[in-house]
Amino acid sequence: MKPIFQKDSVVLFQGDSITDAGRNREDGNDLGPGYAMIAAAVFMAKYPNHNVKFLNRGISGDTSKGLQLRWKEDCLDLKPNWVSILIGINDTWWADINAAQYEESMRDILSQTAAMGAGIILIEPFIMPITEEYERMRPLLDMKIDIVRRLAREFKAVLVPADGMFAEACVRKDGLHWSPDGVHLFPAGNALLAQCWLKAVNAI
Repeated sequence: MKPIFQKDSVVLFQGDSITDAGRNREDGNDLGPGYAMIAAAVFMAKYPNHNVKFLNRGISGDTSKGLQLRWKEDCLDLKPNWVSILIGINDTWWADINAAQYEESMRDILSQTAAMGAGIILIEPFIMPITEEYERMRPLLDMKIDIVRRLAREFKAVLVPADGMFAEACVRKDGLHWSPDGVHLFPAGNALLAQCWLKAVNAI
């Protein structure tokens, strides 16, 4: 198996609190304790000679529009070779951002990323059936997931099927094993998402 990253690549994780995971924003190299750190650590342990550098610029509470507004500073200026994006749950949970607005922001972000020649990894936003909010949010989030899948095809991105993966995981083990609220992740949930991500990039 050969990972998709070339030697000396820079891989940037982007998104909201799931990616942020409480990272130290004063330290540009800090990945936080979440799935980004786990995925990066496993990759670097397995492929030490690839010399891949991982960065995390996830911002807790961010939406697709917020991501779009900071894209130059927090992505383009960093000149990554690959950009991994997980965004959409806040567009659904508390922000009044409909599917068309979400797609507009995402398309702009991806167009800018593709124009600079970077590869794209899209992680499906997800929710697990843990709280009463699930029933309200499920159909709204499904529209965002459909957009992510369609854009992945259009931009020839790597798709990380996180929503389906967590749905299957919740059949095997109660959702509270993975997440306190269906969105944010316990260590087991972070490890599972990191594993799904690593599979998608051909690293495991």
